[in-house]
Amino acid sequence: MLLGLNWMKESVIATKSFLFTIGAVGLYKTIIKRQKEFVMSKQLLRSRTSVGANIDGAAGSISKREFIAKMHISCKEVHESIFCVRLLRETNFINESEHKKMKGMAEEITKIMYSILKTSKLNTRQFFHSYIFSSK
Repeated sequence: MLLGLNWMKESVIATKSFLFTIGAVGLYKTIIKRQKEFVMSKQLLRSRTSVGANIDGAAGSISKREFIAKMHISCKEVHESIFCVRLLRETNFINESEHKKMKGMAEEITKIMYSILKTSKLNTRQFFHSYIFSSK
């Protein structure tokens, strides 16, 4: 059974991560057109699209362990994207407004993902604990 097919249809994190990725595509286009910067902006695009792809992949996980692993990868990619946005800001490729918007989106997604991970890990521990102690 695939975990979360219905979850993705109505999921806040799925919607927000998709919008997060769309925002990255727009910012990437703006930076390469306006600033002619192709390296850091490409890394930002990669990390932000990876967030959405891994969250989408988590919805199709065949186990809790796989789901948790994909969500952890997404968290790491969000942190990388925050670094890229900060680097683009400090090197004057994006303005303060763009920086705040992109950082704010990343922080919001991070909070949601950590909440999902906490719940998933707790539910997994409870399942294994009840399985181990009830099977005797």
